[in-house]
Amino acid sequence: MKHPAVAQVNGVDEFRYIDLVERKIGNVKQRASLRDIAAETGVSVATVSRVLNDHVNVAPRTRDLVLQAVERRKQETPTRTVYVRCPYVLTDYFGLIVSSIAETLKLHGLRLLLDAGESGQHTGVLRGLPGQDDVDAAILILPPEEGDELVALSQAGFPFVVVDPRTPPPPDVAAVSAAHSSGARAVADHLIGLGHRDIAVIAGPEEWLAGDARLAGHRAALAKAGVLLTPDRLRHVEPTTAHGKRAAAELLDLSPRPTAIVCFNDKVAVGTLRAARERGLRVPEDVSVAGFDDIDLAEATDPPLTTVRQPLQEMGRIAVTQLMRVLDGHEPEALHIELATTLVVRGSTAAASPTAPSSA
Repeated sequence: MKHPAVAQVNGVDEFRYIDLVERKIGNVKQRASLRDIAAETGVSVATVSRVLNDHVNVAPRTRDLVLQAVERRKQETPTRTVYVRCPYVLTDYFGLIVSSIAETLKLHGLRLLLDAGESGQHTGVLRGLPGQDDVDAAILILPPEEGDELVALSQAGFPFVVVDPRTPPPPDVAAVSAAHSSGARAVADHLIGLGHRDIAVIAGPEEWLAGDARLAGHRAALAKAGVLLTPDRLRHVEPTTAHGKRAAAELLDLSPRPTAIVCFNDKVAVGTLRAARERGLRVPEDVSVAGFDDIDLAEATDPPLTTVRQPLQEMGRIAVTQLMRVLDGHEPEALHIELATTLVVRGSTAAASPTAPSSA
């Protein structure tokens, strides 16, 4: 799904002029547009844009009329606040999502109320949101609540969007995520194409939607190649470097050893690289390793990590776009949006050793 960043009004870049209007008006309940000001003052859109850009060829009376309309809009319309909750520290993955949300909210003239880290892990918060006068909407990143709590919030008429849902989102709840399953299939297909058949998987938490979807993608790709993922080649872990290292150590100590390990995320993959190094194994000569997410660390590892890039910043932008439609009285463009991922091949994967087994 494409979301045009710029709309054209009378041949001019409305996005740029909207920004100028917002800077003069401040935060407003609905984005000021050239059309709004023009309709209120009875002048043309082009005239409004000339006033806002301080052009000299505008009659003083017309200039005053436009600026007075801008000032009225500033005084009459209160700022709306969006509660953004992330139950994790804002590094790498979550930091990119939240920064994108913050920038897009600012563009729309909305205030951000951030609840992140340990405080963002408390459940029971959602029940109180509809009654808070200082919160108008919410964006919930990987919310820990069960689906029935999200349904209750929706039925209360409170506008919100879920980003990267932990569990399958209820049908009537707007959600934005990456296409986890197809991304996982892509990285598994990549390893199979390199000749790997003994592929181990360090999957994410079993109760996570992303973990289930990625594991399903891996299984589908392996099954298509006639490869069975056996229980001894599968581990479920929390998405951290330490847990990844521990699981990788178990897999690398197996005999025969897997020729490739595909990991739930890049942090788990970093732990796998460390476990291989401690055993004197070379990556990718002795074992190939792949991650998921493409956080900044993925390019800085030794060797650089083959991974699947999630459009994290786009997820944040689209979440705000969906929320704005609800706040402005419209239906979201789609309730559940999955954004395409991209396979990024770097130095941590290579062809399977000629001595590698032909099947798992």
